[in-house]
Amino acid sequence: MLQKLKGSKFASWLGLFSSLGTLLCCAIPSTLVILGFGATLASFLGNFPQLIWLSENKGIVFGTSLFMLSVSYIAQKYSQSQVCPIDRKEDCEKTKDWSKPLFKISLFINLIGIFYAYVLPKLMN
Repeated sequence: MLQKLKGSKFASWLGLFSSLGTLLCCAIPSTLVILGFGATLASFLGNFPQLIWLSENKGIVFGTSLFMLSVSYIAQKYSQSQVCPIDRKEDCEKTKDWSKPLFKISLFINLIGIFYAYVLPKLMN
């Protein structure tokens, strides 16, 4: 039972970090350009040229992120229906309690990335 909860915890963190990738790919660069910090963006990309790959392959980034969020949601729903073991009840309940806000934060971050990557460019044209 404890292994299942650890898997759920891992899935939640994986969903969060894949959502942060969407911010690095699209939201942060777009925000910097909109605010007039193009030189800052150029310096940032000069120091971290790997971020260009994220922007060029945003379909893969968002697809992976949405897949990880789906896995996280399924793991969370599965673990919510499970009874916590008596010897680790406090840890189990704590994990169940913080996994919901973590998932919601991850989903919100992903939605921000989707807005910047796909909606905002359509609005700017």
